[in-house]
Amino acid sequence: MTHLPDPGPQPGVHDLGYARLDTDRLERTGDAEVVYGAGKTPAQIVELLRTLHATHPGHPVLATRLSTSAQELVVAELPAAVVDPVGRTAVLGEPPSASGTVAVVSAGTSDAPVAAEAATTARVFGAGVDLITDVGVAGLHRVMGVRERLAAADCLVVVAGMEGALPSVVGGLVGVPLVAVPTSVGYGASFGGVAALLAMLNSCAPGVTVVNIDNGFGAGVFAARVARRAAPAEVKER
Repeated sequence: MTHLPDPGPQPGVHDLGYARLDTDRLERTGDAEVVYGAGKTPAQIVELLRTLHATHPGHPVLATRLSTSAQELVVAELPAAVVDPVGRTAVLGEPPSASGTVAVVSAGTSDAPVAAEAATTARVFGAGVDLITDVGVAGLHRVMGVRERLAAADCLVVVAGMEGALPSVVGGLVGVPLVAVPTSVGYGASFGGVAALLAMLNSCAPGVTVVNIDNGFGAGVFAARVARRAAPAEVKER
């Protein structure tokens, strides 16, 4: 067997042995690497957050999908971190000044964990957040009551389980870019969010894009990047 020589340290990579952090991502994309906590030990999550924060001291770093034991160790080892037990996230470092607004809209209280993950992600990625909760389609008057807030946002994240109808309703009310997030909330025939996913993919409302089931993080990144680039709303005369 041929053994290739060790190439040595690679620029833009911080090798921790069990992980190779992409420390150039902030320069390439404007956003630092995020720690996906599922499948990692609490100690690894703490070290990854600490290393990313040391590498990017002027930017917040985010960890998602944290178990209860991981949240507890982050609180103990990184007292400056802000841990959200609902969204299962941890943020180390101050969020940047907000640019643009993301409205995170959830259908029901059971969708709160995914909505919270999306909201935290959008803040870390530089957008202001307007969190609108419990406006599912079983009570359409609740959606109509927040229509002005929906229209004022630069991008919408609409989170729903069950039959996943809320993004279509919202997409028919306002002309704001919208990313739909199906959740795994629902009874047996919802198939763990597949029913909501298919409904959102088949939305009749134009301007609706869809992320994977329970992917509040992906929706938050997309929405924040849209909001950051959005021009201030102005009334233009022809």
